[in-house]
Amino acid sequence: MANPLRETSVPLNTVYGILFAISAGHLINDTAQSVVPALFPILQDTLHLSYFQIGLMTFMLNMTSSVMQPVFGYIADKRPAPFFLPAGMLMSTAGLAGLALAQNYALLLLAVLLIGLGSALFHPEGSRVAYMAAGSRRGLSQSIYQVGGNLGQALFPLFTYYLFVPFGQRAALLFTLLTCLGMAVLFHVSKWYQLRLRQMPPAKKTGEKGKTKNFRLEKKVKAALILLVLFVFARSWYHAGISNFYQFYLIHDYGLTVKEAQVYLLVFMISGVLGTFFGGPLADRFGRKNILAFSMLGAAPFAVLLPYLPLSLVIPFFAATGFIIMSSFSVAVVYAQELIPNQVGVASGLIVGLAFGMGAIGSVLLGSLADFTSIRTVMILCSFLPAVGTLALALPDDEAVKQFYAQEK
Repeated sequence: MANPLRETSVPLNTVYGILFAISAGHLINDTAQSVVPALFPILQDTLHLSYFQIGLMTFMLNMTSSVMQPVFGYIADKRPAPFFLPAGMLMSTAGLAGLALAQNYALLLLAVLLIGLGSALFHPEGSRVAYMAAGSRRGLSQSIYQVGGNLGQALFPLFTYYLFVPFGQRAALLFTLLTCLGMAVLFHVSKWYQLRLRQMPPAKKTGEKGKTKNFRLEKKVKAALILLVLFVFARSWYHAGISNFYQFYLIHDYGLTVKEAQVYLLVFMISGVLGTFFGGPLADRFGRKNILAFSMLGAAPFAVLLPYLPLSLVIPFFAATGFIIMSSFSVAVVYAQELIPNQVGVASGLIVGLAFGMGAIGSVLLGSLADFTSIRTVMILCSFLPAVGTLALALPDDEAVKQFYAQEK
């Protein structure tokens, strides 16, 4: 049978207005998340947090958002929920307020939990909106959508530099104004989403209970999904190690101040944003599997050398590593959606959510390792993670993925 989602949920023309609006919502959502690592140097000083406690906060944030993302994605696949978009932003607003006012570690964890849940509500439906507005340009649409989120994550060194170092923890309250704006933007997007749902004909059903015929995944699809999740896990573990701990490496091993360290971290994060943006169109041209493999294997030599470089070479190596390794960010989402096209929410939750949550486990382990050994040991360990990108070579190529469902048409 024909794939109902492919037939009914993708408009012929790319709806750029909605793509930019959902990207803006993604930017604000991930900006709220980035406030957490931006506060780490301040909280370590004022509340005397250990590296393990910092890693645990990262774990709480990522695991909450990631474990729940596939759950909310599954719910939305069964019954689309446009209200998840502004509701998630409302929850993040409450978390930011708690983060600004918390005076003990338990309240910090509660605030981080709320921000994580807000993100879990937003991401699956946000990715579905990008899918519905894509037209035939799925790689580009996911790049537009994902670049908003990655830019939000990339800004946290600036927050540390300009807000939290001079004004302290309470400056997080300023971000609640931004999330209120985000709620207004996402309310507009949710109205478009509801209109599109009304315009769609009912999906074709088979069986007494109305389940789609290809709900049960074939073994080759499951195997590809497992490889893809492991691939994203390794990438996110490396990214978590750099974004959460490399600033401490710069401070303790290179003798930089907190402010100076943010400049180097910003280069890595902004390079990653550029990689995310260009990765989607490159995958449309050269193939999704090829870009997935390139993103990790191409970054591996730079990552291995990074812990041993003189300070003068850190920025160019950081720029190359960030660009190359994050070029697969949106590509992995599109690849997963094409593996399970009837379950877009679950696919997005697995790649943007669950795999990142698995990477969050790495933050706790890396934080514990830093406490017991040194931050340099952690950076050397992280440098080998991009080599796991060899997993991408075992993924089915793009034509093979298309053939998975060809017999159903």
